[in-house]
Amino acid sequence: MNDAILAIDTSCDDTSAAVVRGGNQILSNIVSGQTLVHERFGGIVPELASRRHIEIIESVVDEAMRAASIAFASVSAIAVCKGPGLIGSLIVGTAFAKALAYVHKLPYIGVNHLEGHICSAFLKEDGPPTLPFISLVVSGGHTSLYRVDGRAQYRELGRSRDDAAGEAYDKVAKMLGLGFPGGPIIDRLAKAGNPRAVSFPRAYMPQTLDFSFSGLKTSVRSFLTQNTKQIPIEDICASFQAAVIDVLIKKIEWSAAKENITSVALSGGVAANDALRQRITQLKGIETYVPPKSLCTDNAAMIGAAAYEQFLKGEFADMRLNPKAYLPVGKIAETKRS
Repeated sequence: MNDAILAIDTSCDDTSAAVVRGGNQILSNIVSGQTLVHERFGGIVPELASRRHIEIIESVVDEAMRAASIAFASVSAIAVCKGPGLIGSLIVGTAFAKALAYVHKLPYIGVNHLEGHICSAFLKEDGPPTLPFISLVVSGGHTSLYRVDGRAQYRELGRSRDDAAGEAYDKVAKMLGLGFPGGPIIDRLAKAGNPRAVSFPRAYMPQTLDFSFSGLKTSVRSFLTQNTKQIPIEDICASFQAAVIDVLIKKIEWSAAKENITSVALSGGVAANDALRQRITQLKGIETYVPPKSLCTDNAAMIGAAAYEQFLKGEFADMRLNPKAYLPVGKIAETKRS
């Protein structure tokens, strides 16, 4: 069966296109970032992000097709991220995908961005983690835990009640004058710091598997305002990062115990964090899957992986499918069977 899917993701500030066969074989995965566009503002400017997507999406898709050595005659469907994300950015991707599907007379599949992160685990060369597994999606916009029993079989266990982990990283980096994106910078500086130099709070909230990082962010701001000692910035970064990762690891342990599951997969932009990658592999009695860093940050290959189940079931969207900035996993919109 010809089951190559051209996938597109423009959920935030990365323009990405990929060709994925069989839901797990990456033929190409092209990502064009926008750091140079946004770094002088200290964060992502939504209007600039959507304009940049418009400028380069055609060339990114062309490059993905060339890298995969495939023609549209050999593509089975067009998949696109339909949300959640920045609405202007999402509109660019969905509009372009609709145009491709219409011109080439191909089925059109809308994919939840968070489902894409979950399904990055299915892109393992030797198969997915042992099912069922716990999926921690940790990024700039989301910090969530899911129980995964198979493709398109997810149950949310916990989510961020305020700032996501990656958002806290970026905001703290801005407080420290470190630049954007803040996560990789803090991770790098923390390697030379003392994680016990500053006692920042851990919001474990033992009665729930939800997350909260706004209090930690506020604690860092208060420390920087009130502290008169000269504490190396490396120590501040290491202490902040330790507070974030301690909570993430503890919630993984609690969720695995609650669900009686011994397999865990990590995904999302913060999954590229070296300290988190190291800590999760040290969990006792738990099989862990840590994806390549290229599959942690936003990319279209994960959208292609998530689209595969809908493709097999003939669950295609029509041209009325519009993106949504807020879209929990499991929400179905404007789909039809072929």
